[in-house]
Amino acid sequence: MEPKLEKVYDYLTEKYLRTRKIPSTACPGCGLGQGHKALLQAIHELDYKVEDIIWGTSIGCAGRQTFATWKGDGFAGTHGRVYAIATGLRLAIPPEKKIVLTVGDGDAFGIGLNHLLNAARRNVDMTIAVFDNLGYQSTGGQYSWVTPEGAVTASSPYGMYEPNWLEGGRDILMMLKEAGATFLARHVSMDGEFMVESFKRALKNRGFSLVHVIFPCITNFANTHLGSRDTIKMFNWIKGHARRIDEEPDEKTIWRTGIYYDASNTRIEFARLMRENLQRIQRRSGL
Repeated sequence: MEPKLEKVYDYLTEKYLRTRKIPSTACPGCGLGQGHKALLQAIHELDYKVEDIIWGTSIGCAGRQTFATWKGDGFAGTHGRVYAIATGLRLAIPPEKKIVLTVGDGDAFGIGLNHLLNAARRNVDMTIAVFDNLGYQSTGGQYSWVTPEGAVTASSPYGMYEPNWLEGGRDILMMLKEAGATFLARHVSMDGEFMVESFKRALKNRGFSLVHVIFPCITNFANTHLGSRDTIKMFNWIKGHARRIDEEPDEKTIWRTGIYYDASNTRIEFARLMRENLQRIQRRSGL
């Protein structure tokens, strides 16, 4: 008779996740789990309970791997529309409830960008984790709006040469700042406690918060761009192209990591604005 194998879970899984969804179906070596765990660690350190948070997901690797993992209430949105759903939900639920969204780079900076910008404009209280694996890896590894310049992918065999949202003097986080976001940060998935702290500050903001997390895809990006599915090689490649905001960048730097903008709790949050205006209209109407 074969011995029975028992699953071993850490304290975050036991506290917050549906154990039937663990381990995930992510590819071996995928870095998404690092970002997901950092977000859970931030939730734990802030002492949020399962019932305090409603978790939304979207399409692609980031959405699929985090879908229905949260023990509490959750929802899934169609590609790029999760912010519109979350905005309506924000108006319907008590203000003390938190909305957490885990999305991919296409959801955020491609098909969903218009909805994302409008959520920032309204300063809707939601915390968004953009888990970015450098392209559309769940559909074969095509390049996206934030794939690094020169990257070899399934749809750019001679290198990605289109202007993107991260290089050439552009930064999507600065666009979101101008749109009205009140907390913005960027990290690579191996940033550990540095990333946990950003997630904590994002969660404490009563307004639009977004943390952009770059994580390694071993199956597609590493294979096409680096010519190898060596996990350590891919992780080191990402680390070698990232510099903290307080460090001097060099010619290899693609991503500056840290807190880009923190204006937490300085703008009125959208649902509160709507409630206050509704009360004003009711008073004026004698209702």
